[in-house]
Amino acid sequence: MKTKLILILLTLSLFANQSRAGEGMWLPLLLSQLNEKEMRDMGMRITAEDIYSINHSSLKDAIVLFGGGCTGELVSDQGLLLTNHHCGYGNIQKHSSLEHDYLTKGFWAQRMEEELPNPGLSVTFLVRMEDVTTQAMKGVNDKMSQKVRDSIIRANSKVLVKEAIKGTQYTAQIKPFYNGNQFYLFVSEIFTDVRLVGAPPSNIGKFGGDTDNWMWPRHTGDFSMFRIYAGKDNKPAEYSKDNVPYHPAKHLTISLKGIQEGDFTFVYGFPGTTQEYVPSYAVDMTALERNPIAIGLRQQRLDIIDKAMENDRLTRIQYSAKAAGISNSWKKMIGESRGIKLLDGIEKKQSFEQDFQKWAQSNPETNAKYGQVLPAFEKIYGAYIPVNNAYTYLSEGLLGIEMVRFAYGFNNLVKKCNDKSIPDLEISKLIDGLKQSAAAFYKNYNRQVDTQLFEALMTTYSQSCETGLQVPVVKETAAKYKGNIKSWTSDVYKKSVFSDSTKFYALLAGFERRDVRKIEKDPSYILASGIYTFSQNTFYPLVSAFTAANDSLQRLYIAAQMEMQAGKRFYPDANSTLRIAYGNVKSYKPADGVEYKWYTTLDGIMQKENPEIYDYVVEPKLKELYNRHDYGRYADADRSMHVGFIASNHTTAGNSGSPVLNADGQLIGINFDRCWEGTMSDLMYDPDQCRNISLDIRYCLFIIDKMAGAKRLVDEMTIVQ
Repeated sequence: MKTKLILILLTLSLFANQSRAGEGMWLPLLLSQLNEKEMRDMGMRITAEDIYSINHSSLKDAIVLFGGGCTGELVSDQGLLLTNHHCGYGNIQKHSSLEHDYLTKGFWAQRMEEELPNPGLSVTFLVRMEDVTTQAMKGVNDKMSQKVRDSIIRANSKVLVKEAIKGTQYTAQIKPFYNGNQFYLFVSEIFTDVRLVGAPPSNIGKFGGDTDNWMWPRHTGDFSMFRIYAGKDNKPAEYSKDNVPYHPAKHLTISLKGIQEGDFTFVYGFPGTTQEYVPSYAVDMTALERNPIAIGLRQQRLDIIDKAMENDRLTRIQYSAKAAGISNSWKKMIGESRGIKLLDGIEKKQSFEQDFQKWAQSNPETNAKYGQVLPAFEKIYGAYIPVNNAYTYLSEGLLGIEMVRFAYGFNNLVKKCNDKSIPDLEISKLIDGLKQSAAAFYKNYNRQVDTQLFEALMTTYSQSCETGLQVPVVKETAAKYKGNIKSWTSDVYKKSVFSDSTKFYALLAGFERRDVRKIEKDPSYILASGIYTFSQNTFYPLVSAFTAANDSLQRLYIAAQMEMQAGKRFYPDANSTLRIAYGNVKSYKPADGVEYKWYTTLDGIMQKENPEIYDYVVEPKLKELYNRHDYGRYADADRSMHVGFIASNHTTAGNSGSPVLNADGQLIGINFDRCWEGTMSDLMYDPDQCRNISLDIRYCLFIIDKMAGAKRLVDEMTIVQ
C-alpha cells in the first residue's frame, strides 16, 4: 500500500508540473528559467534572450504600453507604431467633427507633416525589470499587521525607486506579485509626443460593432497607426514642431508567409488584471452578484445612446467612443458570467478548497498557518457582497449620468472660493482650466441623451439598490418628488446650469468668488456632491477595510497554494506589466455540434454585408478590390484574403494591440479580443474554450496599401515574404 501511495503522489506531482499550453502570462525576465524549453518544444526558433535582454536590443524594445491600458508595437526605424483601432478610438474621435469625420471616413496622413498630435497620449517602454523582493521586504515579519507591512514596503520601495532612476530621464515603480509575496522593480521611459498617422474607416476598424464584439468568427480590421516623436537627441520631449521621429533600438520584422493551424505563436504585451488564484467566494461575487447588476445598468445606457446615434450623425460622432467603452465591458461581463456557469467554475473552486482544507489541517504547522484562511474568506465576503452590490449601483448607475460627473468637477472651485486664504489670481487660473475642460465636455455632450440616462438610471437605482445603502441625497430627493423620477429629471435639467452650455459659460464669464453660491445651490451640483461625499465617507472606509483584510488573506492563500502544490509552475496574475503568453493557432468547439475553424477571410465580410445596418456597411472600394481579387502580395497561399485568426494564447484587457509573433519572432498579427466563450479566463482559464482573436497582419497591410493608398507607410516597414 505504501509503495502504491508513493507512485500516486509522484504521478500527481509530475502532472502538477505540466503546464497547459496556452495558459499563463509570464515575466519575460524569467523565460530562460521557466519557459524557454517548453516554448522551443512547441516550435519556437528564437531564444529567451532574443525576447528579453538588458545587454542588447531585443523584442522588448519594440513593445510599448500605449496610453493607459493598451499595447502597441514599433514596426519601423522611424517610430511608426501599430495598435488596435479601439485603442486609438478616443484620439481619432477627438480629431473628428462633422467637417472632418475621421471616425466614419478614416484618416491617413500623406506626409509626416500631416500627422496629428494627441495631447495627453503617451507610450511607455520598459527599460528593465528586476526582482527586488528581499530589499522591498526588509524589516517585514509575519507578526505585523497588513497596514504596518504595507507601510514598510512602501518606504523601502521609495528608496529603491529613487536609486534606480538617479541621473536618468527614466521613471520607475515597484509592483507586487503573487499578492505581495514577491516584488519587482520596473524601470521605464515615457514618450509624450505621439501623433496619429492613420486609421481605417469605422466600417473596417469596427466592422460588426457591438454585435460581433468578443465573438468568433470575427471580421474586424481593428488597427490604427501612430508615430512616436522625440527631441533631436532621440530622448523624450514634449510636443514641438521641431521634434523628429523616434529611432527605436528595435522594431519588428513583419512576416507575409502566413500561418497554419498548430503553428507556435506568442503574444507580447501589457495585460491588465487577472485573478486566477482567488477563492470561490470572489468568483461568486463577480460572476453572480456584481456582473448582473452592471450588465443591466450598462444595457440601459446602451439602449438610449445607440438609439440616439442611429437618429443623428453628430450624436454618433459625440457618443461613439463612449458607447464603445460601455459596450466592451458590458459584453465581456455577460460572457464571463456565462462562461463561469458553463464551466462550473464556482464548483471547481469549491472542490479545490475542500482538498486545500484537508491539506491545511493535515498537520499542526500548516493548520496554524492556513487552517483559518478559507473560513475568514467566507466571513469577509459574506459581509462585503451587499456593500459591493450597492457600490456597483452607484458607480455603474449614478455615475453613468454625465452631468453628475461633470458637475462634481467644480468641487475644488467651491472649496477654494470659500477659503479666504486663496488669492483671486489662483481662482482665475482655476476658472481658465475649467473652461478648457468644459469645452471638451460640451463638444461631446447631448442634453437630451443625458436627460434620458438620468431618468432611466435614477429609476433603477431608487427601485433596486438596497435602501439602507442608498445615497441619502438621492433617497431624500426621490422622496420629495414622491418617487416621480420623471418630474425630478425635468426639474434638474431645467434648473441646472451644467445641463446647458450657454448658461454655463454665462456663469463663468466674469466669475467672482461670490458667484460660487450659484454653483452650491445648483441641483446637479448638490446631487453630485452628495453622491461623491457618501462614496468617500461611507463606501471608501468599507471598501478599504475589505481590501486590507482580503489582501492579507489572499497573500497567505497564494503562498499556501504554492506550498501545497510544490511541483506546479505558478504564473503571476496580470498587473499591467510586460508579459509573454504563448500557445498555438487552434480551432475550437464552443458548443455541442459547433466547431469554428481558426481563420476568417474577406469572403465573410461580404457575407455579413448589410447596407441597412451601420456596423455592416462595406466600403465600396473594399468591395471593388474583393471583386477583382486584387490582394497583391498580401493574399494567402489559398489565394484568399485572410482577415483574422485565433490561438490559445492567454490574454486579457491590456493585451489589446499586442503583437502576435511567430516562431521566429516576426509579426503575424495584432491581438484585439478574446472569444466570448473564453472571457472567464480572467478568473479561470479553460484550454478548450479560451482563444485570443487577432487581426492577420496581411489584412492590416492590405488595407493600408490597397485601400488607403498609403504605401509610403508599408515601405517604412521591414517585411519578409
